[in-house]
Parts: sequence; structure tokens; C-alpha cells
Amino acid sequence: MLDPKKSRYLYLMLAGFGAIAMSLILFFFLFRLRGIGDAIRTLGDIMAPFIYGGVMAYLLCPLCNCYESFFRDLIPRRYHNAVGPIAVALSLITGLLLVYALIIMIAPQLYHSVLSLWNSLPDKVNQFTQWATATFGEDEALLQYFDTSYNAIYSELSDWVKNTLVPGVSSIVSGVGSSVIKIMIFLYNLLIGLIVAVYLLSSRKKFARQGVLIIRSVFPRDWADRILEEIGFIDQMFGGFIDGKILDSAIIGVLCYIGCLIFKFPNPLLISAIVGITNIIPFFGPFIGAIPSAFLILIESPIKAVWFGLFILALQQLDGNVIGPKILGDRTGLSSFWVLFTIILCSGLWGVAGMVIAVPLFAVIYDTVKRLVRRGLIQKDQVELWENYKADYPDEE
Repeated sequence: MLDPKKSRYLYLMLAGFGAIAMSLILFFFLFRLRGIGDAIRTLGDIMAPFIYGGVMAYLLCPLCNCYESFFRDLIPRRYHNAVGPIAVALSLITGLLLVYALIIMIAPQLYHSVLSLWNSLPDKVNQFTQWATATFGEDEALLQYFDTSYNAIYSELSDWVKNTLVPGVSSIVSGVGSSVIKIMIFLYNLLIGLIVAVYLLSSRKKFARQGVLIIRSVFPRDWADRILEEIGFIDQMFGGFIDGKILDSAIIGVLCYIGCLIFKFPNPLLISAIVGITNIIPFFGPFIGAIPSAFLILIESPIKAVWFGLFILALQQLDGNVIGPKILGDRTGLSSFWVLFTIILCSGLWGVAGMVIAVPLFAVIYDTVKRLVRRGLIQKDQVELWENYKADYPDEE
């Protein structure tokens, strides 16, 4: 047995060595941050098929469970071995059919809407100018402002075509070639991802059992229970929020299409697709979808653009107060400040995908921190602080 003094020096030496080692690791990480980011991106490109397959399998997992539960009650017990493959096949076919139906319904109408809008754009500009003249009167200053703005825009556009577009034709051609290659790589990764999704759905229960065994073999019983409980909470938060948000956005898109037909807004399918897709993004989604849609209607009729803004405002109030709470409930438990904060942060880090996963991700972090704080207060015999917190903020629980 070591002498207490020697043991103390040994612990101090190990602590100093650990601090120096951690400092060197941190310095290397910060110094090579760009290289580490490039390595992570390269690894992400390599693992892209598995990422796509994992996302598809995760989204199709609830549907697969429903099919499996239905066929287990319908098919005799001796044929239950075939239930799993049937459920996987039907869930995959259902997902592909939904995507195909959306493409078939939206793509042709979207193409015709954009084409007709482009062809009628000069006439719409002239109509808008005539409307502005009739509305604001023969104001020479205003007319001169419109004329000056038009000439400036036309001059800048001509300069851009001569100085930028024409010399860059060769680079555009090469860019088209690289874009085609990127599209082919994406389709290849997507095809491999479908195969990966089939394997993940078929073996999802086996992987879950193996994960539980690994966690319980590595951690003590209490820690294993907490980790498994947290994993269940993460699955509930992400799965429930994303699936519910997709359903909510589909309902909003359909209601927007019906409203556009009733109020005779131009390009109803295009506008409804924009509003429905952007509604998946929490908080900022309605504004992101409403601004370009209102601009499209503004070209057709400024008055209709005003009515469209009021219609979108009423539709989002219906979604925020009735449809959204019925589908999603209060799953996140986050205040409006934290929702705004996490969306801005994650959008800056990961773009549109970050805006979609921002709320459930931060909800998991928020819940974990809350549990750690509560556990720390309980261990320090300061439970009354936690009880006072719950009394002051009952909605947080």
C-alpha cells in the first residue's frame, strides 16, 4: 500500500498530466478545426446512403409497426413469421406511392404555373404600372421614380448579361456537367439508402435488443435505466414531432389550396405547395412561405395579395391554436424564446435541415439539463428550491 504522501503526489501528478493532455487535445482540435470539419464532411459523403436509409427507416417505422400489428391480428399464428417482411414491404411501397402521388400531382401543375407566370410577366408588369398610375394619380415625382427605377434595373441587368453571363458561359457548361454528376450521385445514394432502409426496418427489433444489452453490460443498473429512459424520450420527441409536423403541414397545404380556389387566387397549387412545405419549419415557416406566395399574387393583383396575406394570417392562427395543438400537443415544453433561439442557431449551423430538427433537439437538451439540475438539488438536500421552481412555473412541468 502506498504512503499517503506519495499517493497524494501521484494523484497530483496524474491530475497535472491529464490537464496538460486535455489542453493539447483542445489546442489540436481548435488548430485543426477546418481539417476536422473537412474530415467530417468526407465521412458524411461516404456514409450518405446509410444516413438516407436511416432517415427513411425512422420515418417509416410507425407505419411498419401499424402494418405488423394489423397482420398479426389478422393472420393465424403459424404464419406470423411472414408478418415482418409483409409489413416492411407494404410500408416501403406506401411511402414510395405517397412520394410518387405528390410528384404526379404537383410537378405538372407546378411546371405550367411557373411557365405561364414567366410568359405573362411583361404584361403583368405593365398592368402593375397602370394600376400604380391610376391609384396614385399623375404624380410626376412618382412616375419619374418608377421610370428611373426601371431604367436602372434594365441597365444593371444588361451590364450583368454582358460582363458576367456571357463570359461565364463556359463555366456554366462545366457547372451543368458537375451538377449532373451530383444528381447521379444523389440518386445512387438514395437507391442504396432504400436498400439500407429495408434492412433497418427488418432488423429494427433485433438492433433495439442488441443496443439494450450493450448499454446494460457497460453501465450500472441505475445509469442504464436512465440512459434507456432518455433514449425513449428522444425517440418520442423526434418521432412524434416530425411525423406530427408533416401531417400538420399536409393539412395546412390542403386547406390553403381550398382557400385559394374559393378566393380565386392565381397559381393555387404552386402557392399551396410553397405554404405546405415551408410550414414544416417551426415559427419561421409561415413567413418563409407567405412572402414569395404573396409576391406571386402581387404580380397578378395587388388587392388579391392583401387578401392573401389576411387569409394566411387566419390560416396560421387556425394552425397554431387548433390544428397544431390537436396533432402535436405540448410535446416540446419550450417557451417561445427558446424556440426562436434554437431555430436561429441550428439554421446557421445546418441550414434548412437544422430549422426542422431544431425544436425537438433543443427540447431533448432542455429536458436533460432540467433532470440534471433536479438531481443535483436533491443530492444537496435543496429540494425546496425545486419545489419553489415548480410552484412559480407550473407550465414547465
